[in-house]
Amino acid sequence: MTTERPGLRTGEVAERAGVNIQTLRYYERRGLLARPARSIGGHRIYPADTVALLGVIKAAQRLGFTLDEVAELVEAGRRRHPSKSLRRRASDKIVEIDSKIADLTAMRGALSAVVAAECDSLTNCTCADCPLPFADLNHPAGTSP
Repeated sequence: MTTERPGLRTGEVAERAGVNIQTLRYYERRGLLARPARSIGGHRIYPADTVALLGVIKAAQRLGFTLDEVAELVEAGRRRHPSKSLRRRASDKIVEIDSKIADLTAMRGALSAVVAAECDSLTNCTCADCPLPFADLNHPAGTSP
């Protein structure tokens, strides 16, 4: 006769969710996961839905939400109060991502100029019209290289 546990042990949750045990404990300290019950032997026993919650947390992180933002969204979900918070936060995150894309595009353009100019050194570039904005920093104003 076998007796079934009412939940999952730490290693089982970690394996099923694709995270490490330290991540579980960290999320627990941050309040993303409720403190699990303990077995008679002192092992943490997580509810089976913890694996699904971890999937939600990881998906939200992949979308660019910080753990603080995820914690607030999870808490709002736990209260089951209808809220436009997710929609607003997603819109804000799109603006943030668009800004990052613009920054990355500018960085790519600058790096492409460095490659095209055949720059060979950050401090002693020998290419004509070096596109590096800090190439002249080695030489105080008014002095020539």
